[in-house]
Amino acid sequence: MNDRLPVIVFDVNETLSDMSVLGWSFEQLGAPAALADQWFARLLRDGFALAAAGDNADFAVLGRGNLHALFDRLDLSCPTAVAVETIMETLSGLGLHADVADGVKALHEAGHRLVTLSNGAATLAESMISAAGLRGYFDLVLSVAQAPAWKPAAAAYAYAASACAADPADLLLVAVHPWDVHGAARAGLRTAWLNRDGTSYPGHFIAPELTITRLTDLPRALVSR
Repeated sequence: MNDRLPVIVFDVNETLSDMSVLGWSFEQLGAPAALADQWFARLLRDGFALAAAGDNADFAVLGRGNLHALFDRLDLSCPTAVAVETIMETLSGLGLHADVADGVKALHEAGHRLVTLSNGAATLAESMISAAGLRGYFDLVLSVAQAPAWKPAAAAYAYAASACAADPADLLLVAVHPWDVHGAARAGLRTAWLNRDGTSYPGHFIAPELTITRLTDLPRALVSR
């Protein structure tokens, strides 16, 4: 086990950002709230597929494209183009989960360098953490837009390690997504799974080094290793 104090690399979408408001936004447009989860899953699916084919897609382009595909078959309260932009604006204005600010501050006080690594745009992450008064706690705000491929491709995590001027083994990824944890582990990073909803970790993915239910639990979990 690497005993050096790890650089904490945060996934952004759903790990830091509270996306529950998206369901309400879908309902306001006349769409089922559950469609929000379907939309985000389709967005990720297409991004992963394009990465496997050697492409690096723009998150917003995939977001809009999948919204059009879903909304075109529904009777919405406004034109499809307006509905699409409404959801994208909601996405750009998301807030943080309630445990994030205290968790980030505690990790910073413990001496960890903090960075983000998102499949979305860095500007969205910058805006969200800045609005919460947390930008000063992060050394870097990274996006796979500057990497060769989306997460969970190994090249995405290698990009983060290079940007941090660190070995992959000196990074610890924190994510709610098991696929992200698996990809990071395969790329040589340490991992922590943030299990916000109490589900079981899928056995077909590499198990995380740490499992926590709140970000505020991570500093203590790291000390106890």
